Amino acid sequence: MLADVPAALRVAELCKAYRATRALDGVQLSVAPGELVGLLGPNGAGKSTLTKIACGLVRPTAGRVEVLGLPAGSKAARARTGYLAELFRFPGWASADELLTLHQRLTRSDGGAEERARLLGLVALLDDAERRVETMSKGMQQRLGIAQALIGDPALVLLDEPTSALDPAGRRTVRRLLERLRERGVAVLLNSHLLSEVERVCDRVVIVDHGTVVAEGTPQELAAPGGVEIETAGETKRYPDARHEDVPRIVQRLVAEGEQIYGVRVVAGTLEETYLDLVGDTPR
Repeated sequence: MLADVPAALRVAELCKAYRATRALDGVQLSVAPGELVGLLGPNGAGKSTLTKIACGLVRPTAGRVEVLGLPAGSKAARARTGYLAELFRFPGWASADELLTLHQRLTRSDGGAEERARLLGLVALLDDAERRVETMSKGMQQRLGIAQALIGDPALVLLDEPTSALDPAGRRTVRRLLERLRERGVAVLLNSHLLSEVERVCDRVVIVDHGTVVAEGTPQELAAPGGVEIETAGETKRYPDARHEDVPRIVQRLVAEGEQIYGVRVVAGTLEETYLDLVGDTPR
């Protein structure tokens, strides 16, 4: 049952079947205003299908999706949603400024030149406003795609693999942009294969596999514990299942056994380890 208070995005018992294939099977998730949620999963897990349903491009077989309490795909919901597809194509003859002008017309945004300049500045393309798309690198086009997704000041932004073609500097630009969106109360659902980027910027992570949610939580909650290493006079002892709170007990026992302690290190876990434990490490 959906809560009375509208989230930026709320998904309830969402199912999508393509003949005998179930792309989504009872998915439930929510994104609060100003929250950055990373959507992780292997190829074919249903991430892009969920994103397309949320922006109204695909109809669900069953379940319900709402944007700010409005049915996903409705005219009112689409007006509050920004979207960048994974496989996007922009006309090569258009300049960056002309492309944003076109999308302003499509979204009926009245932001004009001021909005276009602001968005190009956000994605570090202001100096390339008159540059044609066909002369841009893939990374520049991807940043331009993020700018078009922000036209009209959407309350919810759906980004499908927005950093896949970016170099480290480009990914840093996008991270800073996402942080600014969070500060403005804009909700973001970020579909990505770059676990390190998701771990660095997202407030919460949802892992999907075979059309179902298999894990959800903050990156810190989902990071697998890396154990504890204690350096003694004779060797470095490793306790792979130990956590931070286990350190005093382990040290006390070692001292009681006559060991001399020279150092203690809590090994940080990673989101990647948890992800691979849940979905496996075989490419699909």
